Amino acid sequence: MNILVIGGSGHVSGAVVWTALSKKHKVWTVTRGQRPLQQGVISLIADRHDVKAMKEIIGQQGVIWDLVVDCICYEPADMLQDIELFRDRARQFVFVSTDFVYDPALRRFPQPEDTEYYVAGGEGSLSYGGKKRRCELDLINGDTGGMAWTILRPCHIYGPTSQLGCLPMHGRDPELIKKLREGVPLKLVGGGHFLQQPIFVDDLGRTIVSVGGNKKACGKIFNMAGPDIIESRQYYQIIADILEVGLDIEEISVTSYLAENPGGRPFMCHRIYDLGALRAAGLVVPLTSIEDGLRLHVEGLIQLQK
Repeated sequence: MNILVIGGSGHVSGAVVWTALSKKHKVWTVTRGQRPLQQGVISLIADRHDVKAMKEIIGQQGVIWDLVVDCICYEPADMLQDIELFRDRARQFVFVSTDFVYDPALRRFPQPEDTEYYVAGGEGSLSYGGKKRRCELDLINGDTGGMAWTILRPCHIYGPTSQLGCLPMHGRDPELIKKLREGVPLKLVGGGHFLQQPIFVDDLGRTIVSVGGNKKACGKIFNMAGPDIIESRQYYQIIADILEVGLDIEEISVTSYLAENPGGRPFMCHRIYDLGALRAAGLVVPLTSIEDGLRLHVEGLIQLQK
């Protein structure tokens, strides 16, 4: 397949590129050229917010892509740009959305894709989820011509190209390994008892690439989560076990945390998902266990620090 990835050097986009190259697909990326790319890609340099530059660089390629993947679309204007640029240049399009689109106060367990309850915006992660939802609606209701679309809603994505941590006050904490080794107590909201279903980034990359050529995925929305449902505190315990250190947790009141950080509400709920639709469509289902994935994550970060 001919695959275009908007992004290409980031956490998720890098995994998509790696998977696509490993399967011998021809891969283009659109980046600002500020970070190195994997060998074998066709690099297109443009800032997606530079509308003129994007039109020029895409129009110059003369390619009908089998699959276009947007890993960095966040503002509704980004989605409108995607539709304009690719409705006649792509057979299939994947939008990487987020599980933060679901209203955290009105979730079901497990949460299916079909719901009436979405976030409308707000601060912090509520704003992030609200904007992603507006992007989803623009895609669903837009004139996409012959371009079929698929929306993926991943939950917490982890892997060695990101920082560790899935819950405030230690979410994406660059000092987490150091703190654990020094015996620093971790301040976890709610004591870390919220359920999570983290997905390893390479699994997400494999699922995204598997959308290409799959007609059952067209016009569909899929939750994306890993195979294991765990308490958030168990996530940190697994990391401590890998490091062969103890884990000391200091509980932070949910009420007091939200009083100061109302935008953090999407973290203050159970985030578990029904993956039945993913299986029914025949897409690649994430299989990396949380223990195996976190070991790769921790070892990868330690290697980078050397």
